[in-house]
Formats: sequence, C-alpha cells, structure tokens
Amino acid sequence: MTVICELGFLAPQRLWWLLLVPTIAGLYILLSARLVPGRRNRRLDRLLPLESPWKRHFSVSAALLSLAALVVAYAMPTAYIDVPRDRATIVLAIDVSRSMEASDVSPNRLTAAKQAAESFVDMLPAGFNLAIVSFSGTASVVMPPSTDRGAAKRAIDALSLGPSTAIGEGIYQSLYALGMAPPDPNHPDDPAPGAVVLLSDGATNVGRSSSDAAHAAKDQGVPVYTIAFGTPNGYVVENGRRASVPVNHAELLNIAKISGGKKFSATTEQDLSEVYRTIAHSIGYDKQTAEITERFAGIALLFAVIAGAGVISLAARWP
Repeated sequence: MTVICELGFLAPQRLWWLLLVPTIAGLYILLSARLVPGRRNRRLDRLLPLESPWKRHFSVSAALLSLAALVVAYAMPTAYIDVPRDRATIVLAIDVSRSMEASDVSPNRLTAAKQAAESFVDMLPAGFNLAIVSFSGTASVVMPPSTDRGAAKRAIDALSLGPSTAIGEGIYQSLYALGMAPPDPNHPDDPAPGAVVLLSDGATNVGRSSSDAAHAAKDQGVPVYTIAFGTPNGYVVENGRRASVPVNHAELLNIAKISGGKKFSATTEQDLSEVYRTIAHSIGYDKQTAEITERFAGIALLFAVIAGAGVISLAARWP
C-alpha cells in the first residue's frame, strides 16, 4: 500500500510536544557556544566532548529527528492509501480502423497496440473481469467480461482492420459489455465498479456522437480512460495514394473530461505500456483513510539507532 495524500491526525493536540525539539536544539546550541577556545569548561567537556564535533552534531541531530518522528507517531497520523480492489470490470476498447495500419509506430499502430494490450491484461488483478471491444465503422464485443486472461489475449491477437472510425459506437458497446459482467456470488445485488479503457488514433466519422456516448458513460458512473496512440506523421497508402492519418487528441480529451476519466497519449509501444501500467494502478486500487502510526514509529526507531551509533563512536555518555 502506498501513501498518496497529505497527513491528518487523530490526536492533533499531541503535536504540541513538537515544541520540545526546537527547545532542546536551542539548549544544545547554547551549550555548544560556551565551548569556544580559551573558555574550556571541564564539566561541559565531559558532557559534550569536542574531539569530534561533526559526530556530536550528527548524533544530536539524529536524536532530535527521532524525537520529532516519535511525537508525530504519538499524534496518531492518518493518510489516504491505495488499497487493492477485490473486483471490478474493465472493458478494453481498441480502434481497428484502417489508420491503425500506419507504420509511424513500429511495426505499425495496430500490432504495437495489440502487444501492449496483452501486457495490460497481465497487469490487472486476478479477480477483475475483462472484456474486449473492437471498433472501426461498427463496434462489437469480441470477448464478454471474464477472468480468463488467456482468452483475452487470444481475442486481442485476433483483431483485424476495418473501414471508418466510430468511437461513439465503441463506447456504447463497452457499456453494453459492462452489463454482461457476472454478479459477485457474495454480493449479487452490488454491481462491481466498471471502467472503459479506449485506445484510438483518429476521430469519429460514422455512427453516434462520442460526446453523447461519454455522457451515457458518466450517467452510469463509468469513467472512460482514453489513449491517443500514434504520431502527427502517420500515414497509410490507399489505392496507391499516401493519406495522412495524424492522431486526433481533441475528441479523446473531450470524452475523458465528460465521463470523468483521464486522457493519455502514447507515441511508441513502450509509451503505451507505461500508460497501461498507470491506468491499471488507477483502476485497480481504492483510496481509503488509514492510520499510519507504525510508519513514523519506525522512522523514530531508525533515527534513534543512528543517534545511538553516533554516541558509541564518541565514546561519550548522554548528560
């Protein structure tokens, strides 16, 4: 689990004990200031030996940091942490329009997209249902929600190109696929969280509006994470003529904003894999508040050990 937000405290009034840290630090500075050449005090020398001043400063600093961390732990800190979800349904919608044949991404957009998508399959928690949707001029559910990762990879590998681009239809089919998810046997009346991950390189030129589809996703509480895949220099050859197929970012950004998802961009297969990794983490975890006292207690212990090692190296006793 990973801390992802600022601290809160269950007992913030205990933080007043932090005033001990600057108080002790001030006293130490005053004592050190008295130990100047020509004004040696034997009693102070025994308390704060001068043979290794940097070791002394280091040890005292570590002790003060240990005290500060201990006070923070005493105040019972809390933070938002990432907790893995037990179940969810993810729909991976992949654009298979002719523009995905462009070779600006090696070896071409569709092949690279397939390879990265198969890696994404392995990134999802085992209990997540995954559905595959493909879209070009029309959209279809090529694999209904399932935990069978092998079937998902085979469905991805079997994707083939088609004419036109109907992003809106791809979203509507993704929402339809989410409705096919099997219920949780332990909680049959509770729908699992759902999300759509949609990869495309173009803009809608047939079918229903992608904006309307994004609003439909929002109404159902389904965020659409969009990925703009490709470069501005992409092209395909049709009937002996070269046709430019630059990536369209505006439509995908609009879909993500309306639905409550996020928009990403990738220009290489490696970039796409990183995007998928980010999305897998985002949809695979819930944010929950939890007490993290033990973390600061551990930090306090670490600095205490460091301070103790410094004292031992000085062969000195604490006052």
